[in-house]
Amino acid sequence: MANNNRLLTFLPLMLAGTFILGMALSHFLPENQNTSVQKISTDQKLQSILKYISEEYVDTVDINNLIELSIPALLENLDPHSVYIPASELTEVSEPLEGEFEGIGIEFNIQNDTIVVVNTISGGPSERFGVMPGDRIIMIDDSLVAGNGVSSPIVMKKLKGKKGTEVIISVLRKSSPKLIPIEITRGRIPLHSVDVAYMANKTTGYVKVSKFAKNTHKEFVYAVKQLLDKGMTSCVLDLRGNSGGYLDAATALADEFLDKGKLIVYTEGKNRPKVSTYATRKGNCHDVKLAILIDEWSASASEILAGAIQDNDRGIIIGRRSFGKGLVQEPTFFMDGSSLRLTVARYFTPTGRCIQKAYDKGKLAYYEDVFSSLVENDTLTPDSTQKFITKGGKTVYGGGGITPEIKMPIDTTGITPFFTEIVNKNLIYRYAWIYSDKNRNNLSRFKNWYTLADELNKKNVYQEFLHFAAKSDVQIPSKMDAKTEKLIRTHLNAYISRNILDDTGFYPIALSIDATFLKALEVLR
Repeated sequence: MANNNRLLTFLPLMLAGTFILGMALSHFLPENQNTSVQKISTDQKLQSILKYISEEYVDTVDINNLIELSIPALLENLDPHSVYIPASELTEVSEPLEGEFEGIGIEFNIQNDTIVVVNTISGGPSERFGVMPGDRIIMIDDSLVAGNGVSSPIVMKKLKGKKGTEVIISVLRKSSPKLIPIEITRGRIPLHSVDVAYMANKTTGYVKVSKFAKNTHKEFVYAVKQLLDKGMTSCVLDLRGNSGGYLDAATALADEFLDKGKLIVYTEGKNRPKVSTYATRKGNCHDVKLAILIDEWSASASEILAGAIQDNDRGIIIGRRSFGKGLVQEPTFFMDGSSLRLTVARYFTPTGRCIQKAYDKGKLAYYEDVFSSLVENDTLTPDSTQKFITKGGKTVYGGGGITPEIKMPIDTTGITPFFTEIVNKNLIYRYAWIYSDKNRNNLSRFKNWYTLADELNKKNVYQEFLHFAAKSDVQIPSKMDAKTEKLIRTHLNAYISRNILDDTGFYPIALSIDATFLKALEVLR
């Protein structure tokens, strides 16, 4: 036992000695060891190191893999938005802004380890070949995809494919006891960036833009013309959660509202000359009153549009301070299919404000700033040293992001511990799906959100949900807070309506208790 104790005592010292000896030996080469001193310019050092490793390293090394690993490390010391995209990821990264993809065209959820079709995309292959909402996909070609832990990325990989190629999905349908094989020829599927557009009241239209993609302006013009035909004289443009996209799409939307000759945005960089973009008065909304909604996730192109409207005194911005991404990335494509998006310039609003917030404290602090803003409920005083005055005499602020004229803190009305628990357990969303799936035939009779909402209120879905929550180990309060009950009822109706009517059914119900949206309606009245 004593020997063991002595061994334990001396073992750390022995290990330390071994480490020191190894370090020493690494610095003493044999006398006959070949050494070389190469005169290499700084800009060739990295290439020379890779060449030296390839030719002289003791083991076989995948140089291409080393290069792939080294590029992100180089960019790590630049700004947060300069990024290298490997060839294997480029399509996936670029696809959301391209306006379309190739596949079968379904929206799906994975429920109880089974792929369930929520909706088919209008005009897409699945709709044409007879896939129906509520179908359970059991097999894709010869692969079993039910009951084996399938994930959304795997499903998407199996269902996507080049236009004209075929895939067979085998589905279970309530009306049939047997698997139904459906052979689908893949096609082009539109990716919409205007989620919904409808008349919120007799004179005010609402348009939700989720990203700025290739087809955004075209979609926006189509939506706005329909609203104008219905009597729209004022518009709520919702850019909350819109993280940006193509600059051209944002300036095209600004052009719909601004008079000819008004500056929309300009860019400038150390090696890029100043480039200004002006309105051309080709738009449809020059006489429409405008309110733009933004939040902490509105970024880049969203901020360009909001800044152009704010600086030209063309509309009112409502919500919370936007993200603060005002850097211009220029893509370079390599022969292997990869791409480098390097920051080459900054965006400036018409008054000269730089949208970009500081990033000198590192990426972690850069992104944590969003959550700090949420915790502080966006009560930070704007940087008084970065004041700018619009031509209309309004004071606007720089320092990163767009600060709204009307600030709307996060609405915590009805957010009780009970509500927090059911949201954290995703119970509202889950029950909305269960109810929709169970009652789809009956609910599909309703073609608009308000008649569907009336039906749901008559059926008292709320009480059924409370029973579901209780079975999910949630303690139901003996006396429910009235505001919490309203929140639950509204969310249930909104999610059920989305399952039946898509976003056209979801937004009008969800927005009925949205304080920021309601403030916009009040301002535009």
